[in-house]
Amino acid sequence: MKFESQVVHAGDRKREHTEAIPSTTPIHLATTYFYETAEQLDRIFGHEEEGPSYSRYDNPTNSALEELTTLLENGHGSLATCGGMTALHIAFQAALLDRPHSIVSSSSIYGATVKLLDQILAPFEVNVTYVDICDLDAVEKAIAAEKPGCVFLESVSNPILRVADIPKIAAIARAAGAAVVVDNTFACPMLMRPLDLGANMVVHSATKYLAGHGDVLGGIIVSDADHHENVRMLSRIAGGTLGPFESYLTMRGIKTLALRYERQCQNARKLAECLAAHPAVERVYYCADPRHPDAATIKQLFAPDLYGAVLAFEIKNADKAKVLGFMNRLKMVVPGTSLGDVHTLLLYPAMASHRDIAPKMRERMGIRENLVRVAVGIEAVQDIYADLDSALRTP
Repeated sequence: MKFESQVVHAGDRKREHTEAIPSTTPIHLATTYFYETAEQLDRIFGHEEEGPSYSRYDNPTNSALEELTTLLENGHGSLATCGGMTALHIAFQAALLDRPHSIVSSSSIYGATVKLLDQILAPFEVNVTYVDICDLDAVEKAIAAEKPGCVFLESVSNPILRVADIPKIAAIARAAGAAVVVDNTFACPMLMRPLDLGANMVVHSATKYLAGHGDVLGGIIVSDADHHENVRMLSRIAGGTLGPFESYLTMRGIKTLALRYERQCQNARKLAECLAAHPAVERVYYCADPRHPDAATIKQLFAPDLYGAVLAFEIKNADKAKVLGFMNRLKMVVPGTSLGDVHTLLLYPAMASHRDIAPKMRERMGIRENLVRVAVGIEAVQDIYADLDSALRTP
């Protein structure tokens, strides 16, 4: 099936010991499951037979979502977690279980991921080295010098939208015995499938494009065959799994992913073109820009005619006070910290996503004080631009 059909049908309509088949996956709230015989329960606990026993291990609603996300990312298996950062933490642990406790990471990533690496993993003697992930020579040298167990990057970096050559990075990492973990939240599997490009694990904040309506906090890990059992084992021991109601909402959101994301990408492209000509805008960051430093990689890796639904722009001569004033003047665009919602969200990285990153490091990441990020929604693009235009022009 094509992607547009997979998001609608995969995971649903399981026959569950009755003649009737529900058209959507039910919400299974039970924590505990038993069977007709103790012998069958013994086989379930021994992983000799598939089936739920305890919801930290497995849940039918979660399993349906995991079947769907596995198909969308073309993986071996999935785990639904209680948040995107939980998914990332488990993915790092799964990568490093039987490898050197060292990570080579992109230096241009989400601020909370930097904190996870530096404040959670580093104190447990995980060595973290940051590198310009779009500089293949620098990546190769870092991997050769550090001999890491894991290489980490974002498929589209947050917030200035750099796009690294995943196939080449994966080949370098594979030759060194390192696992590759990719955060695919910005791109989503409609734009790019990192596992097809050589990655070993793909992580999503399901809160964003997958669920898509601002009412779910969740995460997804999609793994290859070599790492899936490590991921499941860690979740069986430590927990962090998604609740069944959130799994149901995420599945419901994914049914409209193809429609939402295509519209959001179209809107983002038009909005980037309009903002590039705005007298109050110094610079626009968007993946459709032919002057984008990674234009060749984008052409190679992205799905045809899609360039993502996130853009960023710098406001001319703006300091923090002026940016906050601009945000206060917005009427329709929501000044909120998330992305991937049906409504347009504007985030100020220096205030929110990268607030705890030192100013000098933010500068090295390309995040200046006048930069804002726009996660474009499904509204009429004329209304989105009119709101931004009015807020930019009003003193």
